[in-house]
Amino acid sequence: MSAERRSMLRRIGLVVGVGALAAPVAVSLVHPAALACERFASMTEALTTLEQLRLQAPDMTGAWDLPHVLHHTAQSIEYSIHGFPAPKPAWFRATVGSYAFALFNARGQMTHSLSEPIPGAPDIAQGQPLMPAIDHAIDALQTFDRHSGVLAPHFAYGALDKPAYARAHLMHLANHWLETA
Repeated sequence: MSAERRSMLRRIGLVVGVGALAAPVAVSLVHPAALACERFASMTEALTTLEQLRLQAPDMTGAWDLPHVLHHTAQSIEYSIHGFPAPKPAWFRATVGSYAFALFNARGQMTHSLSEPIPGAPDIAQGQPLMPAIDHAIDALQTFDRHSGVLAPHFAYGALDKPAYARAHLMHLANHWLETA
């Protein structure tokens, strides 16, 4: 094979590779998928789902109990307003992190470790009472919804505008909801 042909094949491979990596970003920006979980398809649906926990709370099948999950998701929502305690390096947020969010946004759902705390966040104890955890999650969502100021960069995804952050919060809740019985 000639050097010219090998060079052309490398360029084609590079274009295809970059295109494969860029596709989720392009899809995410042009036409993100509807959120996959109906219970968390909007702020209204999320608040309704959380309120319903007062009447009937599901069992959790993962490492964390329901109050732990609710406090964890509330922490994430609050940090989007006040700032995350231990963000990943800027290079990570600008590359891997923003790509991960674009991929989740394009799919309408996220996947992440469901027993990994937010970096730098205070530990959340298991076995806490449910009602204060429900109140915490509801208050965090309502505070975020009313917030009109600047939002802090996400610790992994980087800068997100309010609609993108709202989707991130809803997808985060929905991802944890996969561990309900």
